[in-house]
Amino acid sequence: MFKTVLFDVDGVMLSEERYFDASALTVHELLTSDRFLGVQTVSPPFTPAPDDDTIRAIRRDVFRRDEVLEGLKNIGVNANWDMVYFVFVAELVRALEVANSRSSDVVAQAQAVLDAGWTEASLRALGEIVRSVVPEYVVQWDGYGALYEGASSRSELMERARTALARYAPNADAHALWQVGQETFQEWYLGDAYTGKATGKAGFLTSEYPIVDPAAFAALLADLKAAGVTLGIATGRPEIETRVPLTHFGWLSFFDPARVTNASDVVAAEEQAPHARPLSKPHPFSYLRSLRGERDVAKLLQVELPIPGLRGEVLIVGDSIADKLAADRLGASFAAVLTGLEGQAARPKFERLGAEYILNDVLELRRVLALTPVD
Repeated sequence: MFKTVLFDVDGVMLSEERYFDASALTVHELLTSDRFLGVQTVSPPFTPAPDDDTIRAIRRDVFRRDEVLEGLKNIGVNANWDMVYFVFVAELVRALEVANSRSSDVVAQAQAVLDAGWTEASLRALGEIVRSVVPEYVVQWDGYGALYEGASSRSELMERARTALARYAPNADAHALWQVGQETFQEWYLGDAYTGKATGKAGFLTSEYPIVDPAAFAALLADLKAAGVTLGIATGRPEIETRVPLTHFGWLSFFDPARVTNASDVVAAEEQAPHARPLSKPHPFSYLRSLRGERDVAKLLQVELPIPGLRGEVLIVGDSIADKLAADRLGASFAAVLTGLEGQAARPKFERLGAEYILNDVLELRRVLALTPVD
């Protein structure tokens, strides 16, 4: 029996579908809304209150029928904020390059605009440049493949994005553009009721889908605790997006708050130790933080990895390659659940990666760990 079991959330406990929807809507807004770039796309026009058919159409276009999502997940990109950044940068750069092919002044104009950094205002100004030079420009959603073809890691994607942006913004911090995407994503996912803004966005926080029966999963957690197993969470969700649905389904009370690490914790750690960025998965920081119940970032970053003797004591349960890579670097065992984006089609990938366990869903942990239900 493992002494500690650490869970991912999306693709394990909760469906990722609404997260992917919000990611697509964010990229679409950054490109098409007058608040940002304000260019046309082949997709439906921007609205802060799209119906389900419009959401499906936008996601189909932005992520190329989810091929882009699968490609990102397959090279270890797990955070939706990163997904937004990579796709938006590709389409932004494509628009600027088309404009530059029409006018030799575009690079100089863009550099002048971006000398003050990446902001909503600077994106609006870039949109004005593109529209003035190429008024007929329409985003075809083919920029991602053009910029990132052959990239095999998150770090390589980051480097290609940085290099492409540097032509137009040599003095601007690209992380500020990442933050614009992050903040816009939060508007979509949380909605006005939680952000306190007046964007007209309802949010997805109250329409989460559990992957397995909530009562059955709660019973599994109760039985693990009764067997003396320490439970933890490491998720790419921010704090509120973790707390609200897990509380609603009756799961959060099974976890010691010190052993729950979310994206808000990771961002705070990166602010304390910017030299260590990125600390999001596949970096094992979030799992290590939950394993140790330790909040001192400096202490955690000093831990030598992989930790000897951990494989027989700690089990990480996740749905993505990023989770498996984090488990390997930490030195823990890994149970892959086939309830993520690719479903059963992900099995061969986890077999090649050497996952110790491959489960149809998280409830199969009961069989793997030979748990006896508590009366």
